[in-house]
Amino acid sequence: MADTRTKLLDAALETLRTQGIAGVSARTIATAAGVNQALVFYHFGSVDELLAAACLYGSEQRVALYRERFAAVTSLRELLDLGRALHAEERAEGNVAALAQLLAGSQADAKLAPATAAGLTLWTAELEGVLNRVLSAGPLGEFVDVPGLAKATSAAFVGLELYEGVDPEGAARAFDALEQLGALVGVLEDMGPLATRAVRSHLRKAL
Repeated sequence: MADTRTKLLDAALETLRTQGIAGVSARTIATAAGVNQALVFYHFGSVDELLAAACLYGSEQRVALYRERFAAVTSLRELLDLGRALHAEERAEGNVAALAQLLAGSQADAKLAPATAAGLTLWTAELEGVLNRVLSAGPLGEFVDVPGLAKATSAAFVGLELYEGVDPEGAARAFDALEQLGALVGVLEDMGPLATRAVRSHLRKAL
């Protein structure tokens, strides 16, 4: 059985999903957790501190859930396929809605912004590990700033998650375009050693 602290963390995330940042309060969170609202302040000090802790807690739970699937990725195309599956699963779970609310709240909350950033960093770290693995053996590996690419990929994913709410067709086309890019990179990676050396030579001159 979950302890009170964990109940409050889960309840804070659920309240974000169902009521949005404007509906979050000690009372609504405590009601969702089935506990006295005084326990919010006993365990976390304030609603803001609870939300910050819940943001990081939620990211840790979700990243752990996908870690084995990230570890099994062997190509950029597979990573994009996983990203599309992850996108659908996270939206169905209501986590996209919660993320949108956290990002909105972070614009004006000095305590929530660092926690939201830390949660996103957990996802970025997983992406960086995968990108290092799948790009290092190919012709593009030495030319790519992998940490920067991981951050860009995380930012693009968050943007697509939120964009789908207003333009589902546009978001789907964006995912299709990313998959086409992944296929192009796959073609480069499958070239023979002579062609690979030629590509690297041209890239060195261009960059």
